[in-house]
Amino acid sequence: MIGTVLTLKQLEALVWVAELGSFRRAAHHLNTTQPNISSRIAGLEAALGVVLMQRDARAITLTDKGRDILAAAHEVLRAAEQIVEIAERPDLVANRLRLGVTELVACTWLHAYLRRIKAAYPALNVELTVDVSRALDAELQARRLDLAIQTAPFATPASRTIPLGDFPYIWVAAPQIARRLTGRHSVADLLPHSVLTHARHTQAYVEFINYINAQGLSASRVVSSNSLASCVQMAADGMGVTLLPASLVSRELARGDLSRIDVDWHPPPLQFAARYQAETAARYLDVVADLAVEAVAEQGGDRSE
Repeated sequence: MIGTVLTLKQLEALVWVAELGSFRRAAHHLNTTQPNISSRIAGLEAALGVVLMQRDARAITLTDKGRDILAAAHEVLRAAEQIVEIAERPDLVANRLRLGVTELVACTWLHAYLRRIKAAYPALNVELTVDVSRALDAELQARRLDLAIQTAPFATPASRTIPLGDFPYIWVAAPQIARRLTGRHSVADLLPHSVLTHARHTQAYVEFINYINAQGLSASRVVSSNSLASCVQMAADGMGVTLLPASLVSRELARGDLSRIDVDWHPPPLQFAARYQAETAARYLDVVADLAVEAVAEQGGDRSE
């Protein structure tokens, strides 16, 4: 029987060493030790009588036979996942999901999303990274994330991209400031106040500074922050007006901690998507990515103007 020659754990080790380019990183991802991974690969090579990869101090390179066996290993592991699906046993999926999200997601619908993932796959362990979209893009490309929920534009390709909708910006301030800014205003009307914005490398900040420069206005009162949550609190404390995604401040608006200001300019809405490399992904990742659509829908009108 084939089961006496090789095991799924050996094939899994091959896939992740090839995917991550390191025995150490594969061991971390599979929640085991580096010697264990080395033993699995050595056992697979001995059982098959072939050399799967060349190892040196800097890199791991698959042999021609190793690449062919890797492709077959992907098919075997996905077929094994299909058996679990047919048996309706999602509780047997005990993988590690490396999930990357932006701060906006973390501050709004992330926990609703994580609850859906837990309900669908009770034994799945989520390893969470919260960072700016540009950094998540790089991590996804380097195969250090399985799934990235990030904003366009995307610097690198992903074989599956699921649009999650547009998230518009609004201008807000503490009520005592907003009362002095009733009616419709231009950006120039805001500049006597401190204007709290995103971090300097973000698309929203670049769009805002470009607009100010085009209008011949001074950016001396523009204050950038790499923390959206801090922007919300600073605005609520009366430290200035701020431009933020509407979904981020829906609770503060409802409580009266912040008030909306009618301004004649906004940057384009944030366009979110769930992105991953479908050709090498486990089958459960298709479901997990689609659950993001449901989590956004659960948030409903909080994201829109």
